Amino acid sequence: MSKAAEIDIVSVSKVYGTTTAVEAISLKIPAGTYCCLLGPSGCGKTSTLRMIAGHESISSGDVRLGNTVVTDLPPARRGTAMMFQSYALFPHLDLIDNVAFSLKMKGVGKDERRAKALDMLKLMQMEAYAPRRPAQLSGGQQQRVALARALITDPEALLLDEPLSALDPFLKIRMRAELKKLQTSLGITFVHVTHSQEEAMALADLIVVMNEGRIEQAAHPRTVFERPATAFVARFMGDHNVVSGRVTGSHDGMVVFDVPGGASLAASGQGREAGEPIDIAIRTDHVRIGEPPAKGLGFTGIVANIEYRGSTVKLSVNGTGIEDFTVIVDDADFFAKPVAVGDAVPIAWDAEDAIVLGRLDS
Repeated sequence: MSKAAEIDIVSVSKVYGTTTAVEAISLKIPAGTYCCLLGPSGCGKTSTLRMIAGHESISSGDVRLGNTVVTDLPPARRGTAMMFQSYALFPHLDLIDNVAFSLKMKGVGKDERRAKALDMLKLMQMEAYAPRRPAQLSGGQQQRVALARALITDPEALLLDEPLSALDPFLKIRMRAELKKLQTSLGITFVHVTHSQEEAMALADLIVVMNEGRIEQAAHPRTVFERPATAFVARFMGDHNVVSGRVTGSHDGMVVFDVPGGASLAASGQGREAGEPIDIAIRTDHVRIGEPPAKGLGFTGIVANIEYRGSTVKLSVNGTGIEDFTVIVDDADFFAKPVAVGDAVPIAWDAEDAIVLGRLDS
């Protein structure tokens, strides 16, 4: 295989008429990284992937692959390969000819390209199916063939557009493990578009969370999970409660703020001016129920909903000025001291679990 390449995206924008799909994003993806572009529909992640591939023109900015600026190069000359969401296999060709197609376009001789295609099918454990047509394969098998076809050109980076979205939940998890194993063994850069937080967490060394054409955070999965950069990331990843208010002051390394129509709370952080808007995040699984909170580190609320989830129980609690506050508690702890919908319960957390979030300049 060819070596992996670093991908450097420099102030790249994509404008369709009056709509800005991607707004001046800059991102370095180190060579050999498994990078997931993550975000809701319409956030610009697929446009970004297609601009790296050369299937979408860049309105402004540059893309560099290794030492080469590829902004104006056609897809075939970039050193990237793309695997499409639909797999786009040719129904009338057997698997060997499907996989060998790009080599045929490059003028590689029939015996050589078919031998290389068979090697790629072996890598995907699909050589036994070589004489078949795509319609005779399952979804997971078709995906393996699409991967073999993308990898036959020895790309420095493989670009994957929602590659697991068409698979059933069990196959998704199996193929996730295979993709990770494949990337590790090939050592090339993978850039994978998904709207699934779970998929991104399971696969990526680098998660890039996008929203409305901009990058909200680019970091290791654990950092994104433990220290979300913005309120959007905290809400999208789904593991933090976000509480907003206005700063009233600070003391002992804590910033104090009022929730509209509600309590006064505190969070770890400083350098905030009185009257400034503030968002804080509190991990859902670091919240305790039934324990009176220290000053500014909790509130009393009414239990609105309880969901049993096996090893954990999820509670939704409403406080004054705070709606749908989520608490995830261990099932043994919950059933040792159960509460019911409609109960008033104190909610508490530790100072280090309340983090002040940044805001993107609008």
